Amino acid sequence: MARDSVVGNVAQDLGLSPSQLAARKARVVSEGSEQRFRLDPRSGVLTLTETLDREHICPHSESCTLSFQLLLENPVQLIRGEVDVRDVNDNSPEFRKREVNLKILESASPGTRFPLEKAWDRDVHINGVQNYSLSPNSHFSLDQGTGKDRSKYVELVLQRQLDREEQQELRLVLTATDGGSPPRSGTAEVRVVVLDANDNMPVFLREVYEVRVAENSPPGQLLVRVSAADPDDGSYGKVQYEFTQTSAGSVQLFYLNHETGEIQIVGNLDFEEEKSHELVVRATDGG
Repeated sequence: MARDSVVGNVAQDLGLSPSQLAARKARVVSEGSEQRFRLDPRSGVLTLTETLDREHICPHSESCTLSFQLLLENPVQLIRGEVDVRDVNDNSPEFRKREVNLKILESASPGTRFPLEKAWDRDVHINGVQNYSLSPNSHFSLDQGTGKDRSKYVELVLQRQLDREEQQELRLVLTATDGGSPPRSGTAEVRVVVLDANDNMPVFLREVYEVRVAENSPPGQLLVRVSAADPDDGSYGKVQYEFTQTSAGSVQLFYLNHETGEIQIVGNLDFEEEKSHELVVRATDGG
């Protein structure tokens, strides 16, 4: 909402006339350091002293409430009020990378799945990311699901086997759309490089790594080291690691060493804000 927008009418809510508000010298006092509301005692209308940006005020919360106090004299009375700040669809879905590079063996079987980077949207609820779509092509389809954090994730599914001699590279457009009215969308280009057959793919030594860590753990602390093995020789056997299908908030809290697979804490963990984090690591070789 813009500055000077009308929030409500205090006189009507309290069952008082504007003259009664004026006689009792009604005024708004802030509960914090910021004074976001202004009262016109002649009309009882409550307005904004500044533009409200819900994503700035409550960046990680599904609900957003601002409080204020109304002070009246003769007799002295202090009334607490709350304003529910509702989300509007003023942000478009975004991908952290505008281009996603996938290296896929020509020997990959139909039905093989390739996780894609999730889009994020600063808006919440229905105004957040609701759907993904892929540009028409003859090799891949999309499969969508919902993660533990209730966010949508998407995977590329191979439908028809690739042939490097026929086509060495494919360029697809991945679109994320929110549920606003009208909806907003964001895109990323998916570049698929078709590789000559490489006999083996990296395999993690463990499928799931579960780690418990104190919320006061300092930045730089080693959390865990994930490890995948590839028996191929040379560059085909050299494994690199990267996050995928991991929320933007979690990526800001943890650092993954692409060469060693070590995951370190780089942000401040807060148990009250997030009790657990799910980090998905993809291992790729040099094929």
